[in-house]
This record gives sequence, structure tokens and C-alpha cells, in this order.
Amino acid sequence: MSSGDLPTVLVVDDEPDVADAYAAQLKQEYHVRTAYSGEEALSALGPDVDIVLLDRRMPDVSGDDVLEEIRDRGLDCRVAMVTAVDPDFDIIEMPFDDYVIKPVSREDLFDTIERLLVCAEYEEKLQRYYSLTSKYATLLANKSNTELENSDEFHDLRDERDRVRDELEDTVARFDDEAFAAVFRELHDGSRPVTEE
Repeated sequence: MSSGDLPTVLVVDDEPDVADAYAAQLKQEYHVRTAYSGEEALSALGPDVDIVLLDRRMPDVSGDDVLEEIRDRGLDCRVAMVTAVDPDFDIIEMPFDDYVIKPVSREDLFDTIERLLVCAEYEEKLQRYYSLTSKYATLLANKSNTELENSDEFHDLRDERDRVRDELEDTVARFDDEAFAAVFRELHDGSRPVTEE
């Protein structure tokens, strides 16, 4: 998350009217920047950007190129392609986080951003949980029950691990969209989605 109270959203579209319309809708809830070309987008990107709403079809530097540059730079932001380009199998290899087809309603914009912010929060907490669990398992395997029982540090570690696990479950519950909530349930439950033959 960027510094300050509000997440920063970068809106990238080579049609200024479209970019400005998105920005006007979002500015009440987020810090918003606009870029009217891929070139401008690359200049506007930085570590303080949390979400990028990125048009694919732009002259000179395309949205696909901007996306590749974002990942090459290792920027820690979520990217939603917001585009009139119908998806094809080429999207499988593209490292975006969401794909939204134009025309996009105000509700679509807000839902997409909120979903991406929750994903980022989930990922951060999952990394924390993994780190705590690794330490917990290492101590469990290498210390006696007596040593573990007598260690305040171990009890604190266990409590912190339990707290982060509960936060992870709360984060999953914040997904309103049934499909996204189902994906996280599958991850947690180990169940697999049913596909038609």
C-alpha cells in the first residue's frame, strides 16, 4: 500500500475523455493519476502506485508493453487491463491481475479496484503466515515439549501465527464476488473446481 491514507490508482488510456471520466469517478475514494499514453504511464509509475487500470490498445507503447515493463521493474502494484480488446489465448502468458472489457461501469471500476486491493492484502498476510509457520514448524521439530512449554517467545509466535491465520480467513470473507471467494476456498480446502467434460 502506498504511503498516506488512500491507495494510489494510475489510470492509463490514450483517449483522454475516457481516462478523465474514470479519474473523476475514482478521485473521491483514491489518489488518482492519469496517463494518456504508454509513454506517460511509464513515467508516472513508481513504488507508490497500488493499482494500474491499463488500456491495451495504444499507439507507440501498447498496454501490453507497459505491463511487461511494470513486471520487469519489479513494481509491487496490481494491474487490471481495462480494454475493448476481446481476450484471446495470448492472455494466458500475460502477467496482469484482472481483465475488464469496455464499456466499464462505475461499479465495475470500484469492484475491480477493491478486489485487487483485497488480493494484495491477502498476499501480504499469506507471506507473513508462511514465515511464522516456518519458524513454528522448525522449533516444533527441534525443541523438546518442555522447552516449548517454557518459552514465552514460542507462545507469542504461536499466538501471532493464529492471529494472522484468522486475518487471512477474514480477508477471504471480504470477497463479494462468488467466483473469487470460491477460488480462495479451493486454496484453503484443497478442493478442486468441477469442470464440464
